[in-house]
Amino acid sequence: MTTDTTDSQWTAVLEDATAIAEEYQENGWDAVVLEPDAVSPVDGEERTGFDVAVSPDEYEFLERLIESSEVTVTTADVYYRPPENDTDPRIALAVERDDDTETAVFIPLKYDLDDSRAVFETALRAEELLLHVTTATPADDGWVSFSHDDPSLFLEESDVREWSQ
Repeated sequence: MTTDTTDSQWTAVLEDATAIAEEYQENGWDAVVLEPDAVSPVDGEERTGFDVAVSPDEYEFLERLIESSEVTVTTADVYYRPPENDTDPRIALAVERDDDTETAVFIPLKYDLDDSRAVFETALRAEELLLHVTTATPADDGWVSFSHDDPSLFLEESDVREWSQ
């Protein structure tokens, strides 16, 4: 269930991502802001974490950026927005960076906490949360993954205490 507050927070995250990316670009960085069609928890043999579905054009651009250049993401920032209430989706912005090549990928995320619980419990134990950017096109089976060694940055402190026990 989304509320007007959730929608306004999501819009604010997208606007913030664009504004921060523009600052990076003004400083000479290559910066791309993804606009996810969907963010879904995935917990399978092939991969675990979140699938972040973007348009085919965005995915192809990201894939070319990562695979055809010398980009190696080694740093990430996570900006988490606390929900207005416990039933609202969680909203975060992950900024994946390669400081050497001055490349940044901005990944806005909106996810349901109850649906994501198993993914977060696994991630907290493993100390790694993976974001898999993929295309929404069912025929495409590729993805570009980003790793976060502190999954707690995507949660409330109370969730971390409860789930990591």
